[in-house]
Amino acid sequence: MSLLSCADLDVTFDKRGQRVRAVRAVSFDVAEGEAFGIVGESGSGKSTVLRAICGLAPVTGGAIRLNGHPVKTPRPAAFYRQVQMVFQDPYASLHPRHTVDKVLSEPLAIHGFDDVEARIEKALDDVGLGGGFRFRYPHQLSGGQRQRVAIARALILEPTVLLLDEPTSALDASIQAEVLNLLDALRADRGLTYVLVSHDLAVVAHMCERLIVMQHGAIVETLTRDALQRREAQQDYTRELLRASAGFRPTLPL
Repeated sequence: MSLLSCADLDVTFDKRGQRVRAVRAVSFDVAEGEAFGIVGESGSGKSTVLRAICGLAPVTGGAIRLNGHPVKTPRPAAFYRQVQMVFQDPYASLHPRHTVDKVLSEPLAIHGFDDVEARIEKALDDVGLGGGFRFRYPHQLSGGQRQRVAIARALILEPTVLLLDEPTSALDASIQAEVLNLLDALRADRGLTYVLVSHDLAVVAHMCERLIVMQHGAIVETLTRDALQRREAQQDYTRELLRASAGFRPTLPL
């Protein structure tokens, strides 16, 4: 049985009197401990899938299941104990007037944890920052450090699933590698399950065992990591993504 699944997921928005179907009958299953990728160009609906899973976008059709049970709307507190999301932009996802301590203590207070001190210290250590960063403000941190704080915030409740929405795209290339290696290590250490959204096929090939390719809100292809690395795409759209993905072994012909 899969840990997380979407079945015929639909997301429709009303914009200025017009209905926009952002996600169209998307179905996939993610096994426990797996890293699963969702790729596509901007506007393909990939980030909207993550937002729908965590309750930030309206599910207008289909079903989401966690541990085999339907996910309810609104999401209960127990859902967020199991599923957390790391957003794309570490500059926007942290409150500019909150210290790191405040950022990390808030979810603990919401969910009624008592061992706040120990959990904050462990969370900072786990992401390679340490207690010296605890009372800094976001403007005192680099982009990579901010994203590490965002990852610590997601992990502090000890979830089983992390939804990763382009977690390195706003970072410099050298910092991207550090954050990806951190995510790899955390997954191995904690047995986490990842759903990773990215437009960068090199990132997906590094992180994920399987992936889906989305276009115009729908799945156009499903691939394994090995098939992606061998460039065994069957659809023209996926081949175009491979050509356009900067740095993804561009010397290899399709």
